[in-house]
Amino acid sequence: MAGPIMNAPIILDIGKTKKKNIRDMKRGQGKIMADIQDAMAEVTLSLGDQADDKQLVPVVLLYRRKSRSRRKRGGGGVFPVLF
Repeated sequence: MAGPIMNAPIILDIGKTKKKNIRDMKRGQGKIMADIQDAMAEVTLSLGDQADDKQLVPVVLLYRRKSRSRRKRGGGGVFPVLF
């Protein structure tokens, strides 16, 4: 057994991107889609003979980190100082 494990997920971090690039990817074109195709080709090459009868399916997850609010909601925060 001298090769990668078939059950291991392949994670491709695209990083921060524009909405236009995401829209193009959904249509099957653009820079992100090219990156995905390159990664799939690399995985297929690394699997060698194991990939002959397999169909590799990329799963793409998109997320956006929520920015933290500077002020907490629900009151609180600044209290008056009495001298």
